[in-house]
Amino acid sequence: MSRHATGLRAWFLQRATAIYLLLFIIYVLQHMIANPPQDYHAWQGWIAQPLVGLGILLFFTSLLLHAWVGFRDVLIDYIHPTAIRVTVLTLVGFVLAGCAIWVLQIIFTATAA
Repeated sequence: MSRHATGLRAWFLQRATAIYLLLFIIYVLQHMIANPPQDYHAWQGWIAQPLVGLGILLFFTSLLLHAWVGFRDVLIDYIHPTAIRVTVLTLVGFVLAGCAIWVLQIIFTATAA
């Protein structure tokens, strides 16, 4: 197998992030059913736990990577003019980077208070 197998890398990244997203959603649903937070301070206390905060950070990292790989593959397959493809990929990248900054702000605000 070649080291330049970017399609295989993208395929693996898409599957690995999907598995993590599914497992974390199951964990959160299970936690919310068994022990739902009653108010904002309970939510904040739960999110402020180091492993939960790390899990949430990994969840959103996986979500953004999953979205990037999906958008990139669709755009590469269906937008053939290079200039338009690069422009749209750049816009998608900026939107996802903005989402990442927003998520970091939310997580660090919740854990710092």
